[in-house]
Amino acid sequence: MKSLKSVAMVSNYFNHHQQPLADEIVKLIGDGYTFISTEPMDEGRKKLGWELDLPKYVHCSYIDDEHYAHAMEMIDSADVVIIGSAPEKMIKYRIKKNKLIFRYSERPLKKGLELSKYPVRFIKWRLNNPVGANIYLLCSSAYTAADYARFGLFKNRALKWGYFTEVKEYENIDTLINAKNKNSILWVSRFLKLKHPEYVIEVADRLKNYGYRFSIDMIGCGELENQIKNIVKQKGLTDYIRFLGTMSPNQVRVHMEKSQIFIFTSDFNEGWGAVLNEAMNSGCAVIASHAIGAAPYLVKEKKNGLIFENGNVDDLYKKTKWLLDHPDKQREMGKQAYEYIRSIWSPKEAASRFIKLAESILSGDQIAEYQDGPCSKAEILHNNWYSPHLY
Repeated sequence: MKSLKSVAMVSNYFNHHQQPLADEIVKLIGDGYTFISTEPMDEGRKKLGWELDLPKYVHCSYIDDEHYAHAMEMIDSADVVIIGSAPEKMIKYRIKKNKLIFRYSERPLKKGLELSKYPVRFIKWRLNNPVGANIYLLCSSAYTAADYARFGLFKNRALKWGYFTEVKEYENIDTLINAKNKNSILWVSRFLKLKHPEYVIEVADRLKNYGYRFSIDMIGCGELENQIKNIVKQKGLTDYIRFLGTMSPNQVRVHMEKSQIFIFTSDFNEGWGAVLNEAMNSGCAVIASHAIGAAPYLVKEKKNGLIFENGNVDDLYKKTKWLLDHPDKQREMGKQAYEYIRSIWSPKEAASRFIKLAESILSGDQIAEYQDGPCSKAEILHNNWYSPHLY
């Protein structure tokens, strides 16, 4: 089998969600790995604490013409290129020469098919992915494969992928879980319409009215923050809900480690949702909207977490209540969530699987196959796949 010597990863900018996977690939192929950043990080992400000291394997193509030319040389000569959010012109040569390319993509049709845009997209996407080209799709959302399938693309070439956050290995996961604050609930996101922080407030109001003792921490900021705070005051929930503002990723993980339940309420506009990886790795019992790109890949219903129907606050409330009523199940789900992320959805496992997959393709051998997790076959999953399971 041909040994993989060089991989070029091309995307807009380098951040803490990408570093763990990149570091693991470097461990496997050394200096043959390069992350090519095509633009500076925006100020909004910097304020969220996303800016990093760049590792030596990161090459910023946007600095000047010389850096761009060097980036193009690396892209053209690499054994494999992984391309995400980046200019299409950067891989035209590779497509022409039929060199191996992996596109990694969240779902492109977050707003639906939009028939008015379909003809233009059909022509553009088909031209960028010619029939017979050596291009595979890494699906960083459970809905990515279905979206591209509407355009007849990547049949039998769509693979499960995602964001691979840092995986912490705890000396004793049971000790961590048993030390969590009793009846503690955590929500981490920006206060935006697509994130639906109002669902959390509605759940809290119902729990309070039924006499439950609990606490909710909400981490983040955004345009809806003041509105949500006012609703909390109006409903008399200030003794139950704390607003902790914006925190660094490391500070967020500390709160995850102390929280029993993690609620993730975004709608179909959420791409992947890396906080789900982090919460599960922190031993939280998660309840995630079925619309979130990561949820169908990471959450095994009632085994390592729960899924609620997007927009169905009643479903979310009943599942939150169920976890509060069943602390033993809550702890077991948190433990299983930790084990699943540690063993299957870790950057180390993803890097190993990707290298084996790429080498098998380059060698013309039978493609490495996996039953679950990164690089396994991505099913065609549509928005309406989920039906609520009420406990």
